[in-house]
Amino acid sequence: MTPEQLRDVVRTAVAAAVERGVLSVEVPDDVLVERPKNPEHGDYATNIALRLAKPAGQPPRAVAEALAEQLRAQPGIASVDVAGPGFLNITLAQGALGRIAVDAVTAGEAYGRTDTLAGQRLNLEFVSANPTGPVTLGSTRWAAVGDALARLLEASGAEVSREYYVNDAGAQIVRFGRSLQATALGRPVPEDGYQGDYVETVAQQVVAAEPGLLERPEDEQLTVFAERGVEAMVADIRATLDGFGVHFDTFFSERTLHTSGALEKAVATLREQGHVYEADDAIWLRTTDFGDDKDRVLVKNDGEPTYFAADCAYYLDKRARGFDRVVIMLGADHSGYVGRYKALVAAAGDDPGTHLEILIGQLVNLVRDGEPVRMSKRKGNFVLLTDLVDAVGTDAARYALARASVDQQIDIDADLWSRQTNDNPVFYVQYAHARISSVLRNAADLGLASSLDPPTPAGAVDPGQLTHERENDLLRAIGEFPRVVSSAAELRAPHRVARYLEELAGTYHRFYDSCRVLPRGDEEPTALTTARLWLCAATAVVLRNGLGVLGVSAPERM
Repeated sequence: MTPEQLRDVVRTAVAAAVERGVLSVEVPDDVLVERPKNPEHGDYATNIALRLAKPAGQPPRAVAEALAEQLRAQPGIASVDVAGPGFLNITLAQGALGRIAVDAVTAGEAYGRTDTLAGQRLNLEFVSANPTGPVTLGSTRWAAVGDALARLLEASGAEVSREYYVNDAGAQIVRFGRSLQATALGRPVPEDGYQGDYVETVAQQVVAAEPGLLERPEDEQLTVFAERGVEAMVADIRATLDGFGVHFDTFFSERTLHTSGALEKAVATLREQGHVYEADDAIWLRTTDFGDDKDRVLVKNDGEPTYFAADCAYYLDKRARGFDRVVIMLGADHSGYVGRYKALVAAAGDDPGTHLEILIGQLVNLVRDGEPVRMSKRKGNFVLLTDLVDAVGTDAARYALARASVDQQIDIDADLWSRQTNDNPVFYVQYAHARISSVLRNAADLGLASSLDPPTPAGAVDPGQLTHERENDLLRAIGEFPRVVSSAAELRAPHRVARYLEELAGTYHRFYDSCRVLPRGDEEPTALTTARLWLCAATAVVLRNGLGVLGVSAPERM
């Protein structure tokens, strides 16, 4: 019985108490069931009686006693004790806890998936680095976390569209074109331009693709260098991210907002809402009405739309495409941007709390010899996504970036994350899966199991055989996985999955050290052998599914 199943049992007990007239309350939709810190207090505990005491008009312990009576009659419950002011400590019947292993193996890839976010259609925008250079380490963090978050949201039932916003309009594109042009002509790159080996590479690509380009007038050259240079960088960015296992459903061009009339339409829409005014020959959006520190210019006095106007048009475009919620992942240098974006959403007639979500991530450094490598895109002295992968590998890079909360700055120690030792967190988790794979291969050689799943029908395994303390610890840990996935999705916290996997790996290693799985010598396999093989296979399922959520492989051999 998993915690989710036990929650349903508790709700059933409440409904039974209400039907019998013992309680007069609304049956709650959500019930908190958690593992007690002290194992002597049972397998699970719930505070449902304390929550219902006030609406029931009874003391918490009286409510607890009434619910305890109903729970004791439920299948799979061995005992229920009332503790403290009204907590219910629940001990499952022998075999009920062991069913978790059977359920996990039977569900396979589906184990851990829920429908808690079913019906939500989300647009998740992440990375979105300017197409004026390769993918740097700062953008790599959002690539790993954003993709993991998308997987989490989908595992929780949401429909997610991954989107990359290509900033292919504006002054930075002109500077990039001038940098390419100067490099191709053998001139110094402008002081405000872009430098680095990649600039020369892209310049050569543009020249090779456009015969006779350098004989054309320089204004025509600049246009070609800017357009073709951006195309080359977007192709490079896309290939780099694909190699990192991050695939986008949409690469949305900012330039199309300027050429399609979307900007003018956005201004007209906001004007219809009554929040646009004109002053100093410019067009403004009155964002101060919605908590912004100052009003924002939409169209400058020279007739040019601002970057903020493009943001307005982009948001309205997403909503027009049918997305219920727009989720945007931004770097630490964009923290001041949150207020104005919420204001534009409100000005458009939407609820920022419902239709918008902005996540801010902190910096990440690659540490070499104990010192972080400094980054500067303009000078060409920056750490790339490919540099990180070369240093520690794709799996370690993704795991390291997703393992920490995004509001924490992190340093990735290349020496640590490239080690094949237990102090490397991703190795520790992957090794647990490989260790189980080895056990199951050996079981197959003995005719006891095949591949990663015991071949015996679920009805042939006796979960009641799993009574050892270490077995129960592992079962309870496996049972927590669906809750970990759903809470990580709701909290936008992929790092919770990583930390859970590390705890699960440790719990498995302790089980394996205490509980012999396979028979030795001439020993005959027993019902306990079969049950423990199912427990091993269940652990492997959770490790695979959890690593899969993070975009990390689960090797069978290491």
